[in-house]
Amino acid sequence: MAQPELQDLLEAGVHFGHQTRRWNPKMRRFIFAERSGIYIIDLQKTLRQILEAQDLVRSVVLKGEGVLFVCTKKQLKLILQAEAQRSGAYYVTERWLGGTLTNFQTIKKQIKRLKELEQGTAEGEFENYTKKEQLLFDRERVKLEKYLSGIKNMGRLPGALFVVDSKKERIAVAEANKLGIPVVAIVDTNADPDLITVPIPGNDDAIRAVSLIAAAISDVIGEARRQMPLREAAEEGEGVTYSTETGVEVEAGGDKKKKPARRKRRPKPEAIAARLKTEETPTPAESSSGGEG
Repeated sequence: MAQPELQDLLEAGVHFGHQTRRWNPKMRRFIFAERSGIYIIDLQKTLRQILEAQDLVRSVVLKGEGVLFVCTKKQLKLILQAEAQRSGAYYVTERWLGGTLTNFQTIKKQIKRLKELEQGTAEGEFENYTKKEQLLFDRERVKLEKYLSGIKNMGRLPGALFVVDSKKERIAVAEANKLGIPVVAIVDTNADPDLITVPIPGNDDAIRAVSLIAAAISDVIGEARRQMPLREAAEEGEGVTYSTETGVEVEAGGDKKKKPARRKRRPKPEAIAARLKTEETPTPAESSSGGEG
C-alpha cells in the first residue's frame, strides 16, 4: 500500500481551500495561512487525518462490514466509482435518494425490482409482452440502474461512509449521523467538520487531490479484505461448535464436552384426566341447591 507523502499532497493541490469570504470558522484549526484571498490548508494535519481515516475504515472492513463511497460531482464521480469498484466497496455517484440509509427497507424493494427486471431481460421473459410494455420495462430498468447500480449488492446498511464534499452531500451525512454510522469525508474550508467522524481537510474540487485521497482509502479497504480470510481461519481454529441434536461441544483440539440435551415438555395423560375429572365433579354447594329444587 503506497502511503501518500507530503510532497504528493502538495503536487496534487490538496492544500488549496476556498476563498476567505466562503469559509466556516470551525475549519480554523485545519487552516495554515491565507494567500491572495484563498485559505491554505495545513497538509501535516491532512496527513494525520488520512491515517486516522484509514484506521477507521480498516477496522470496519475487518468486522465484515461494507464501506459506501458517496460523490455526486460530475467531474469526480467516475474517479470515485473506479476506486470503489477496485476495492469492492459500494458507491453512489448519481443523485442521493432521500432515505437511502434511514429508509433502507424501501430501497431494498427497489433493488429487488431492479434484479427482477435484469433477470427478465436476460432470460427473455418479456418477449411475450407488447412492444409498449417492453419499452416501459426497459425504461424502468435503466432508471433504477442509474441510481442503484452501486448499491445493488448491499444487503444491509454499510459500516462506514466515505464522502467527497460533505457540504454538498449533507443529506447523506445527516442520515449516517442519525443512524450512528461513522463518516469519513474530504472537508474543504467552507464545510462543518463537527458533523464528520474523521474529517480530512483538503481540496474537494480538484481531480488529482480527490483521486489521491480516494486511492489511499481504497487501498486500505483492499488490504483489509485480503486479511479477512486469514483472520476468519484463525478464529475458526479457536472456536467452539455446538450441536443442538447431540448436545455436545466440540473444541479446537477435538475434545468433546457433554452437555445435557434440552428437554421437551410433554403433556402427561394422567394429569389431564385428573384435571378433567375435577372439573366434571360438582361442588357440595351445587349439589345442595339441586336437592332443594
